[in-house]
Amino acid sequence: MSKKTLVLGASLKTERYSNIAINKLRNYNHEVKAFGVIEGEVADVSIDKELLQYETIHTVTLYLNPKRQEAYYNYIIGLNPHRVIFNPGTENPDFYKLLNEKNIEYEVACTLVLLATGQY
Repeated sequence: MSKKTLVLGASLKTERYSNIAINKLRNYNHEVKAFGVIEGEVADVSIDKELLQYETIHTVTLYLNPKRQEAYYNYIIGLNPHRVIFNPGTENPDFYKLLNEKNIEYEVACTLVLLATGQY
């Protein structure tokens, strides 16, 4: 089943994990939306520079350090995703508390590992 995913912190640089994640998510046939500071395209996914109100986002996967996440707390909560994935280096206990208050699940995990092991 496809889980519509927003990659927050998307990069055009092929060595970045956000870029690799977009490609892997598409390889597993998940619908992907992406937000980053530079517009472009990865696989068949456009990276948006504007925060759009995407419909029915299942998962937000973070590739922003905790300090940079703060500006997006309300945006992410407003999307009302089923879950938020905190990839390595993005762990953020302050944000966990906010998500818990809104009954939004979160995982401290690696999107790439979840995909590779069938746990996504």
